[in-house]
Amino acid sequence: MRQDYPQWLAEQKYADGTQTAQIHRVKKVEEYYGDLEEHFQKNSYQDVINSLQYTTSDERENKPNPSKIKFNGNVRNNLQSYKNAAVRYRKFLSGDDFREIPTEPQDNSLGDNINDEYINQKFSLERDMQAILRQNIKNLDPNLKIIDDGAERSVNSGFIDITCEDNNGVVVVELKAGKADSRAIGQILGYMGDLQEEDGNHVRGILVAHDFDKRTKAAARIVPTLELKKYSIEFKFTSED
Repeated sequence: MRQDYPQWLAEQKYADGTQTAQIHRVKKVEEYYGDLEEHFQKNSYQDVINSLQYTTSDERENKPNPSKIKFNGNVRNNLQSYKNAAVRYRKFLSGDDFREIPTEPQDNSLGDNINDEYINQKFSLERDMQAILRQNIKNLDPNLKIIDDGAERSVNSGFIDITCEDNNGVVVVELKAGKADSRAIGQILGYMGDLQEEDGNHVRGILVAHDFDKRTKAAARIVPTLELKKYSIEFKFTSED
């Protein structure tokens, strides 16, 4: 594992415990598959990812562990955690982060540097907000329990901000800083579809944003398993003695 990976995880604003778990899991994958950076350079990284796939259907059929990794406990849960760690490490190796395309249309008249600065600021804000929401998930819905070990879950269409469960099944929580447009609807529905295919359980979604445009509100009205929630930020000031 590259020595600068822990610093990258810290820059992504993961909690200390989450950073430790991600580092452990990458090292565990490399213990059985060899240097992941070499796989990345040789274009064999996806083969490693594929070997860590294990669906709910596989679990129902009691299929054996398809990977090289040896462990005790539930096969699907363990492989899901190793797969997520390996996919996250690939993002690091490729120089990517978890930024999504801004949901508000951008004015490029001020130049690319201004636009890049806006994206960076928005990305940082969403990471901070996600950390706060993780600590206060019951305020969003008292029935929610986070099940992603403090880090975004990898699915075919991207990374889910927060994966939860309630009494009825899995809940996808997607967070947008500012106003969300219809692209956010497509994004969260894609995540929900991926989870439905992977786990076969009931899936619902909660899209959290400061506001929603008219098209987003209209689209959500015909998706009974999708809920829109607004957040607000309250400033409190105290006098310094």
